[in-house]
This record gives sequence, C-alpha cells and structure tokens, in this order.
Amino acid sequence: MRRNRNVKIVATMGPASSTYEIIRALHEAGADVFRLNMSHGTHEEIAERHRIIRQVERDLDSTIAILADLQGPKLRVGAFANGSEDLVEGASFRMDLDPAEGDANRVNLPHPEIFAVLEPGASLLVNDGKIRLRVDECGEDFANCTVTVGGTISNRKGVNVPDVVLPVAALSDKDRTDLDFVCDLGIDWLALSFVQRPEDVEEARTLAGNRAAILSKIEKPAAVKAFDAILAVSDGIMVARGDLGVELPVQNVPPIQKRLTRKCRSAAKPVIVATQMLESMIESPMPTRAEVSDVATAIYEGADAIMLSAESAAGSFPIEAVTTMNNVAIEVESDPLYRQIIDAQRAAKRESVADAIVAAAREITETTDIKAICCYTQTGTTALLVARERPPVPILALSSQQGTARRLALSWGTKCVQTAELDRFKSAVVNAARAARALGYAGPEDQIVVTAGVPFNTTGTTNILRVAPCDERLIYNTDPE
Repeated sequence: MRRNRNVKIVATMGPASSTYEIIRALHEAGADVFRLNMSHGTHEEIAERHRIIRQVERDLDSTIAILADLQGPKLRVGAFANGSEDLVEGASFRMDLDPAEGDANRVNLPHPEIFAVLEPGASLLVNDGKIRLRVDECGEDFANCTVTVGGTISNRKGVNVPDVVLPVAALSDKDRTDLDFVCDLGIDWLALSFVQRPEDVEEARTLAGNRAAILSKIEKPAAVKAFDAILAVSDGIMVARGDLGVELPVQNVPPIQKRLTRKCRSAAKPVIVATQMLESMIESPMPTRAEVSDVATAIYEGADAIMLSAESAAGSFPIEAVTTMNNVAIEVESDPLYRQIIDAQRAAKRESVADAIVAAAREITETTDIKAICCYTQTGTTALLVARERPPVPILALSSQQGTARRLALSWGTKCVQTAELDRFKSAVVNAARAARALGYAGPEDQIVVTAGVPFNTTGTTNILRVAPCDERLIYNTDPE
C-alpha cells in the first residue's frame, strides 16, 4: 500500500475502532501505526485489537506498527463527602494524608511522595489545570494552599505537580504487568508515560529487553529540562502536548514542540506530535481551521508522525479523522515551501561512514532522476539515517527482520519491506529493483540508489552505495558474476 506522503499517521484504538472492518478502513484511509492505550481496556480487549491489526496486515500485505502506551502512575485526590466542592479564588485549602472524606476546606491527597518534595511557592494543579493552588506552608503530611484559580473539585481528580521532580517511578505495578503482557503479544513500540529522567527509560528497557523499541513521552517540565539525556537513551519521542500544556504556560508549548522535533531529527530518532490535533472531530465530521493549521505546522516542522487520540478511539468519525489528516499531509507536502523548510532544517552531521553514505544518497537524488533510495538494514539504523536527510524521493527499507520492518513504519518517508537474508550485494540490488517496481515507485527504465553494508547481516556496516537500473538484465550485464 503506497502512501502519497512522508509523514506517518498514528491512530489510537478504542470502542470506536475495535472491529476488523473499521481497523482495515482506518489503515486504508491512512493510518500507519495503531496505538493501544493501556489506560483503557482489559487485556482481553487489547489482545483482540492486536490480533485484528495483524490480520489486516496479512490481508493487505502492508507493514503496520503497533504502539502500546503505558498508563504511568496516576496522582489523584481522594473523595469528598458531598462528591464535589466549589473552590473560590483567594480561599484557603488544605491537602493532607488524612483518609477522611473531604469538604470545602480540605481533601486527602494519598501521595506522601508529593509532600516529601513540596516547597512553599510550588503549584498544585487539579483536574488538568482547571484548578490551581499555591503552596503556602507544607510538611511531610500536609500542604496548606491558597486557591489561585477556582472551580469545582470532585472525587479522585488528577493532580499535577509541575515545579518539582517527583520521587515516583515512571512504571507503576500496573505498568509492569502491562509491559510484559504487550511485549509478549508482539508490539513494536512501547510508549512510557510520566518520564522525568533517563533512568526511567533505562528501567523500561531492562524490562522490555529486545521485545520492543522504547518511546518516551515528553509531558513534564522535568522531562523538557532533561530532554537531551532522555533522547540519548530512547528510540523515539512523543511530544505529548496535553499534560505539557497543563504543567507549563500554554504559550511555551509551541516553541518546545519545534525545538524537540528538531533535536529528534538531528539524532535520527522518530518523533510523534500528539494530543488534540483534530479534537473537534470527536463529535464533528469537519475539523476547525485552527486544528488543520496545527496539523500542518507539525508537518512543516518535520515531525515523523502525527497522532489521533480520542478522535479515532472514541469519536463518531474515526475514518473521517484519519482521512482529513491524510489529506492535510498530502497538501502540505506538495507545497514548494515545505521542501524549502525541510531542507533548511537539515543539520550537517558527518560523524561516520554511514552518515556520509546516506548524505551522498540524498544528494544524488537531488541532482539526477532517481526514483527511490533502497536501504538494507538489520536494526533500522541506516533507514533512520536516510530519513533524517529527508530526501525528495521515497525510502524503501529492506530488512530480513520483521520487527525492524514494523518499527520503521513510524519513520518519516519510509516504506518497509521484509526480505530474505542475503549474502551478496548483487542479489541485494536485484531485490531492491524488484521491490521498487512491485510497489510502483519505479519502472524498468528508471534508476534507484541502493545502500547496504558489506559483509551482509552485520550490524553497523553501511559502507556501500550504488546507482542501479531497475531492469534486472542491465544489472546482470553490468555486474561480474
């Protein structure tokens, strides 16, 4: 299945998208990656969605990536005697470890780890930041606060603590159970919520082993501050703008999004821009103009993927949401200004032979009539380096590793093809030519660029580049046996 765009689309599964017919339609409409949200659904429901996605993959002979998104630890207030209370700006309000039901003056906050690091002047945000409290006095079991933004507070609403790094593990007991479950199922990407430090990522990698690539969600100010270290130990990044916009002033989020996207591209690691991209399409078949502009901005910035959450999981128009995102991407990428912006953002990085090979491959496509870059890759690294160059032609990633092919479905401009193991470069060129023709990227009279590493099937050996014809007879006639 050939896409007419380079940016990838991630669609979240849920009640609105749990049948074979809908999942297949979503993939045909443009979804390249399916997200399993572990915050919702039983293991049985998750397993069934996973099974259907793999069935669609087989039926359409189209590589699909599956991303499992762990819930992360949830910080919540306790219950109120009346179910809810109205907090007025300027009023005093206390949070403490007392398990008694709350009232208009106090409520239980059953998280001693929060009180352990709070300081006067810190902020506590309740219900996605709709209520804001300033800590005036605090101890190991209480925090006396002033309401700076009032509203209705009700049972078990979430709490955000943006001003401190919490001594809370990124993986809860539920996350550990979910992690083993989805990795055994056979997912391709594992998204970590509530990441604050690189150690959080390393813990998940130890538990996951080589069963899944690790994607860190950036949704905390602490993660933004430690981003370089987090990026270094992650395989990919999600800019989760929902919680980020709660814990930081909303005007800070767009420049952070742009900055993190560029850093990910420089590191040759996929980045997803997520949250509220087409939010109105949960209930409407048409997006707002502002939402379309938001999606377009992420594409112009060079994001590898853009994500739908409730729009595809629980909305009334999941297929229309994917179709809209697909159409916006095609229109943006056909804009001459898009290519100018993408090229201007390219950072010159020549630290290895592989860097030089992929840069040369891209430069050749810019100066000659080349139809595609075909790269052989064991772990996906070479394909990611090619994607970092953002070439003007399609990228065909050929790998004998099924897991590698699936993980690359998240990467910009990359079409993934699983091949048999090869031991000769001539065979690799012939296979690449066949794949380019079969997928409609090139005809027998066209040329492609082929990159590979010799000896074959050895990680980190990308060292050869060839401009090759797509006619196998020419390959055999010009290559010695």
